[in-house]
Amino acid sequence: MFSGIVEEAAKVVALEKEGGNLYISMECAFTKKLNIDQSIAHNGVCLTVVKKTDKSYTVTAIQETLDKTNLGSLKIGDKVNLERSMTVDKLLDGHLVQGHVDQTAVCTEVKEADGSWYYTFKYDHTKGNITVEKGSISINGVSLTVVNSQEDKFSVAIIPFTYDVTNFHQIKKGTVVNLEFDIIGKYIQKILMTQLDYWKKQVGFR
Repeated sequence: MFSGIVEEAAKVVALEKEGGNLYISMECAFTKKLNIDQSIAHNGVCLTVVKKTDKSYTVTAIQETLDKTNLGSLKIGDKVNLERSMTVDKLLDGHLVQGHVDQTAVCTEVKEADGSWYYTFKYDHTKGNITVEKGSISINGVSLTVVNSQEDKFSVAIIPFTYDVTNFHQIKKGTVVNLEFDIIGKYIQKILMTQLDYWKKQVGFR
């Protein structure tokens, strides 16, 4: 479980494809503190450390992960948002993030606003995911608040600190990002859709 508070935007130093798997090696400030089998969120994707050296560590992304996220498009030198798992004594500064990406979105606009930035993202709403005004959303593993929520797009405001510390500074129009929608909202939506389907069957509505 994560909070969406990114610790570091770290650099990809090696990529190795083996069958349907992609081995991603990263350099980060806390490499020496990591353990084999430890879970880390990479652009919001929970992956397990499988190998480490003094300077870098390696995780494995399977084909399903590559199909559903933006990790398959990584290049050496790209920056990836990293967050280690929450501990029970850690303050929940963001929101509850599982590290399970629901789908990707495309950045359609980046607008500077007197020292901050507004990013707009468009996603396929037919997959059943929704945003709500002032609700939580995880973008590339960053916990953010939704503004201008619409059926298939939304915006977020990025302050200078977030812009500098995360990989938002390399997101531009056309960039694909990972989305994880609010877990509470997903459960509520599932319950409502299940009830709706039930009553449709009861009254014979098609």
